[in-house]
Amino acid sequence: MIRRQPVSATADHAEERTNPAGRLGFQPGQVVQEIGYDDDVDQELREAIEGVIESDLVDEDYDDVADAVVLWFRDDDGDLTDALVDATTYIEEGGAILLLTPKTGRDGYVEPSDISEAATTAGLTASKSVSVGKDWSGSRLATPKAAKSKR
Repeated sequence: MIRRQPVSATADHAEERTNPAGRLGFQPGQVVQEIGYDDDVDQELREAIEGVIESDLVDEDYDDVADAVVLWFRDDDGDLTDALVDATTYIEEGGAILLLTPKTGRDGYVEPSDISEAATTAGLTASKSVSVGKDWSGSRLATPKAAKSKR
């Protein structure tokens, strides 16, 4: 009789599955700009992102190009399309925006159809919404990649 030992994933692989920052595509060394920070944000998610990128998130006053933007947005924060267009000015072409909105039933909830429409209008490609914490959902929005120049 052959006995099989259970095999578990390595710690790195297990962390990728459980750490939402890793699942969302953040990488070590990235500069990630945070927009819309307030008292209600998910501190655990912020810390997880900082852990993956191995540095602090930069704030809205950062004056260089970032690799990605974390945008906390609530229904009463104004026009989502405008916020997304503004966020694209902070990142390089091909970069990503992680749009974080309150979950259904929470103050500031944003309808998925509004997110999809705003992303399309802003020229972004939306992925499906994922749960990133107790109170927040995330949508990874990609900017168009620059056309490669022909030589």
